Amino acid sequence: MHRKRRVCRSTPKASPSMKASQFLISTLKEAPADAEVVSHRLMLRAGMIKRLGSGIYTFMPMGWRVVQKVAAIVRQEMNRAGAIELSMPVVQPAELWQETGRFQKMGPELLRLQDRHGRDFVVQPTSEEVVTDIARQELRSYRQLPKNLYQIQSKFRDERRPRFGLMRGREFVMKDAYSFDRDAAAAQQSYAAMAQAYRAIFDRFGLRYRAVAADSGAIGGDLSEEFQVIAATGEDAIVYCPNSDYAANMEKAQAAAPAATRPAPQQTLAEVDTPGNSTCAAVAKQLDLPLSRTVKSLVLATDPGDGGEATVWLVLLRGDHDLNEVKVGKLAGFEAGWRFASVAEIEQHFGCKPGYLGPIGLRQPVQVVADREVAVMADWVCGANRIDTHLCGVNWGRDLPEPAHVADLRNVVEGDASPDGRGPLRIERGIEVGHIFYLGTKYATAMNATFLDEDGKPKPFEMGCYGIGITRLPAAAIEQNHDDKGMMWPEAIAPFEVVICPIGMDRSEAVRDAAHRLLDELLAAGVDALLDDRGERPGAMFADWELIGVPHRVTVGDRALAEGEVEYQARRTGAAQRLPLSQAGAWVTQAVGAAKNAT
Repeated sequence: MHRKRRVCRSTPKASPSMKASQFLISTLKEAPADAEVVSHRLMLRAGMIKRLGSGIYTFMPMGWRVVQKVAAIVRQEMNRAGAIELSMPVVQPAELWQETGRFQKMGPELLRLQDRHGRDFVVQPTSEEVVTDIARQELRSYRQLPKNLYQIQSKFRDERRPRFGLMRGREFVMKDAYSFDRDAAAAQQSYAAMAQAYRAIFDRFGLRYRAVAADSGAIGGDLSEEFQVIAATGEDAIVYCPNSDYAANMEKAQAAAPAATRPAPQQTLAEVDTPGNSTCAAVAKQLDLPLSRTVKSLVLATDPGDGGEATVWLVLLRGDHDLNEVKVGKLAGFEAGWRFASVAEIEQHFGCKPGYLGPIGLRQPVQVVADREVAVMADWVCGANRIDTHLCGVNWGRDLPEPAHVADLRNVVEGDASPDGRGPLRIERGIEVGHIFYLGTKYATAMNATFLDEDGKPKPFEMGCYGIGITRLPAAAIEQNHDDKGMMWPEAIAPFEVVICPIGMDRSEAVRDAAHRLLDELLAAGVDALLDDRGERPGAMFADWELIGVPHRVTVGDRALAEGEVEYQARRTGAAQRLPLSQAGAWVTQAVGAAKNAT
């Protein structure tokens, strides 16, 4: 006689990390009072980050999963583009930075320290010096080129005012890559390859972004693009033409040359009392004139290297325009640096305090630089160099000499003509999350980093530099994707793709069994799913996952199970629908895949 074998119907075992009770979930109803922007508030509330110090945050497990997914996409595309990963030290000897002069030039953002022997070190904000040192030791022949070396590594910049959470923190993770080529043509090919790789990376993130022409800033170089995630809270202004490929950040955006020529004078020069009206806007209002008829006077100074007397410059802008400081820094005579003139220097040359300055009746001569729009104005209004007094009907040639210098000095404004002549410019806000530079031989020359070319002669490397803010990108994603309930992650970088929410799991074996089986089915299909087995009330459980922003939610409850169904809800649309339990795993897997493919 044979005994019947007893079949034990045990609950399938999922990975502990795929169960909420084995994970670390710590949500808050309210964000700390000092959280300034949406991403900062939501990441703190969702328990993704914890503040350790000013501008320094711990990434908690939920937040670190997002960072890892960002890094994985970056790593895959960098490897696909032929870049080679390495890891360079966070703490670096100052000697390398002294070779390029950046140890002195970078200022207080560069964190400097000494070891017990009094030797100087820096905490890396970037690694041009170290990677160039590697190249000059390892890449000796043109046959070893091109090479692109990259790392995903912690960085530190001692920001004066850390703010906005991860948007402007002091410690952060960045992907920085550096290309080495034998000549400028090859270097620009490497730059183009990285530009293409970056577009592939940002396409995979599923975010709205723009690649815009940019100024190279302190890193230097000639060719540069920023990758900006579009968000209303962005710090940067992005200028683009909807009818063409023209796009640039505000610093780089060119103002088209004025189409009109200067009209003939129609007014006589006259003084007008303007008591208490020290701004163009106030004067225009008093005189009932458009702000565009006024001219603002900005006084700048350049200091000679020998410590002699400064050169004072008068920059003239239309009253409704703002100065573009990057453009000023590229003018002849300003390359070595400039500053706004002191009150003493202004009074010495103009005989008047700021607020009523103009180019007529100076005590001492100054160098006049006029924006191109000002150079074609007639009958304009400016300060008379006397308190509470302005001049009306000012005209070039008649009332003052033609400007010695005319240049594009202003920020563009919405509606300006695009420089390519393809229509009006538009402006939107963006968050910089990536930047690529063609550096040329700047670092190679400074560090004597050379290779032997085909002719047997040493030549400096042509370099490129390519960065992505790995830990800044999640914050940018949140700024673009959120609602009043919380975050709405794009599929590719969500901490989990699917959350299973069982109702009364501790009381119902049917709910418990269905939830575990659905979890195992999703995991087997390669879906990044989590089972919330904490036993929370439905309202609290749903609120947590809406805050955290998991894209897909499946609710398992006795009522729906009685009809052989579960409920599915998409975080982004909020639409809920019933699914047959037998088909739920396949249906949700397909929904996840479709969302990924849509990006």
